[in-house]
Amino acid sequence: MTKKPKDSIVIMTELVLPNDTNTFGNLMGGRLMYWMDIAAALSAQKHCNAPVVTASVDNLSFVNPIKLGNVVHIEARVTRSFNTSMEVMLNVWGEDLVRKDRYKSNTAYYTFVALDADGKPTPVPAIEPETDEEKELYNGALRRRQLRLILSNKMKPGEATELRRLFEKG
Repeated sequence: MTKKPKDSIVIMTELVLPNDTNTFGNLMGGRLMYWMDIAAALSAQKHCNAPVVTASVDNLSFVNPIKLGNVVHIEARVTRSFNTSMEVMLNVWGEDLVRKDRYKSNTAYYTFVALDADGKPTPVPAIEPETDEEKELYNGALRRRQLRLILSNKMKPGEATELRRLFEKG
């Protein structure tokens, strides 16, 4: 059964409380990553209707800090599925409700593997992108996957045909 990216959308909202912050009054990165992992796992589970485990997290760069008392909005959706794994893209915004200011905090990609009843990897449904943005994310997911596999020594750089096309003249 093929699914659409919109079928896996999860939007999670959290309030930044004192226990969530560092000494500068900013949301701790580890707490944000924890919330992001939950949102991404829910998105992956919506896509495959099976338990999932986190396989990787791409580079997280924090563009803007999220302050004490602000709201965190995390949007997660599956961008592409492979055999037993799925890439989930997350966008994170902070929001100051008093100033009525919503701002970008970061973007990240998580990879999840679906598991069967015995805890073994199990096939996941294919995904069919509909919008131009979804198609761009879908196509880029293969390159991002190849880079992850190279960095984890599961693929040799010469085998990464999609990545190689970025650097070939033609």
